[in-house]
Amino acid sequence: MSRDDVILLGHGSGGRLSHELVSSRFRPKLSNPALDAMLDSAVLGDLALTTDSYVVTPRFFPGGDLGRLAVCGTVNDLAMVGARPLGLSAAFVLEEGLALDELDRLVDSMAAAAREACTSIVTGDTKVVPRGSCDGVFITTSGVGRLQNGFRPSPERVRPGDAVIASGTLGDHGMTVMACREGLALRGGLRSDAAPLWGLVEAMCDAGLDVHALRDPTRGGASQSLLEIAHAAGVRVVLEEAALPVRPAVRAACELLGMDVLQVANEGKLLAILPAVEAPRAVDVLRRHPAGRDACVVGSVEAGAAGCELHTALGSRRSLRMAAGELLPRIC
Repeated sequence: MSRDDVILLGHGSGGRLSHELVSSRFRPKLSNPALDAMLDSAVLGDLALTTDSYVVTPRFFPGGDLGRLAVCGTVNDLAMVGARPLGLSAAFVLEEGLALDELDRLVDSMAAAAREACTSIVTGDTKVVPRGSCDGVFITTSGVGRLQNGFRPSPERVRPGDAVIASGTLGDHGMTVMACREGLALRGGLRSDAAPLWGLVEAMCDAGLDVHALRDPTRGGASQSLLEIAHAAGVRVVLEEAALPVRPAVRAACELLGMDVLQVANEGKLLAILPAVEAPRAVDVLRRHPAGRDACVVGSVEAGAAGCELHTALGSRRSLRMAAGELLPRIC
């Protein structure tokens, strides 16, 4: 069979191949209003539902591990549609030979992350497969959340004149995992940003901010998330390179490995789009929370052909596109 007839690693990247796989293989056969909205979580009346699988390699890294990712990622997908997490499920596929003390560490981490997110793991399942059938352990988590009254962020609400806010530094998770995998030691250190984001979303909701859209830029990074929003809203998102918050160690790792920080996954940051007049207050609200202390305005929304571009420090504009292949395999 040719490459066009089989699944490639790139199909799991969150980029162009992932988009094509979902659009051609899943959506036509499973189409329904909740799925077709293509939000981080399905909206079902006043509830939200989401699910995700986690297969990161290595399973432990500075700032987090596979278990923490599994909880934070699901809580964050609920938060991006404005849903407070009510409970999570967790399903484990364990490979024969996995050390029990490693499993204990992952489960302890999941329990701690759930407490941090003010939720619980309320049901689950466990399967064991023969040695060599999987990479140690895979975890699938699902979550149910309750939508907050009057708070309905959705890409279709984005309008020209809106501001784009990042809740903190970009690229921390993806470059930490890659550096750990490749044995890179960089001055200043790298640390994953894996964290639950409901607290940030709740703060914006309680402040009465008119948040038009939210997204946690995981696979595919900030550029992928903003491209999806731009195409859903029919607008052009313009980012300011000089305004992007990036830690020096992350910038150095990206330069060393030839990576674009806007395509690198984050696991504890959000992008918020809302009217520009509300942006200063939104930044202030986010900075009062420990998870948003580096929040800042990073761009704006304009009328024009749907897409996303970067206004560079040299004054030029560079179009941002979906990544074509697998940039950082097994990062979440």
